[in-house]
Amino acid sequence: MKVTVYIPTKNRKDILAKAVDSVLNQTYWDIEVIVVSDGSTDDTESYLKQKSSIDNRLKYFIKPNSEGAPAARNLAIKNATGDFITGLDDDDQFLPNRIELLINYWIFLKEHSVLPSCLYTPDLIYRNGKEVGESKKLGHVSHQQLFESNQIGNQIFAPKSVFIDAGLFDEQMPAWQDMEFFYRVLKMFGNASLLDIPTQIVDDTPRADRISIKASNRLRAANERFVSKHCQNSDRHSQMLYLQMFSSFYRIRPKFSDWINFMKHGFWPKGIVGLLAATFRV
Repeated sequence: MKVTVYIPTKNRKDILAKAVDSVLNQTYWDIEVIVVSDGSTDDTESYLKQKSSIDNRLKYFIKPNSEGAPAARNLAIKNATGDFITGLDDDDQFLPNRIELLINYWIFLKEHSVLPSCLYTPDLIYRNGKEVGESKKLGHVSHQQLFESNQIGNQIFAPKSVFIDAGLFDEQMPAWQDMEFFYRVLKMFGNASLLDIPTQIVDDTPRADRISIKASNRLRAANERFVSKHCQNSDRHSQMLYLQMFSSFYRIRPKFSDWINFMKHGFWPKGIVGLLAATFRV
């Protein structure tokens, strides 16, 4: 069974090379890597030409203009020839046995008449090049649990048909593209299942763009789009999603207008406590 790994990238040739090598050096050999350069202006294209001449499992697309990661992912998925698909961010890396473990676990579940919508794994968290911990994740995740937080992370492993039938990534989402796509996958195909073995390294080095005004505006716009698509019949889900904008991960403080928008959906004591905590966070 062939596995396609998509990697969107922009102007990060050096770290992209590490990501690509982490996939091509997997213990599972039947792999296709599709890199989409999203308007890169560095020497990413030269690197991809040279690398693909050495290993023909690497394919790539060069987009002259940047259209965002969701469009890059969708281009790769549409052109994937693998039976299964998973993704990798260009600043992260797979551990050598990730694909082999995922394939074996999928086969094991199928043999025991268990068919999740997709698989996900814990991550080894790195900051400034050093391991600082391991993410803890639920054994199973339903689509409704994603209103609390993105319990899955940034990657899933699933048959190509799941990606296609769920409608691919929403290219109009300014943020939360992964979570919104996962929501549709889980709602359509059922719960996701955890392979409880860390199989990838995720770079969680603090970045200024997480707390910038621009990032704050993107999150608010993403929240509005998510709510309009999936929360029209649930004020509580709207409020739960709203709280995600003010988590410690983003460190964005609620404004007065945020309080008004939150209360429009009703009185929820637990939610109000969460909003207060974010408002007065040190």
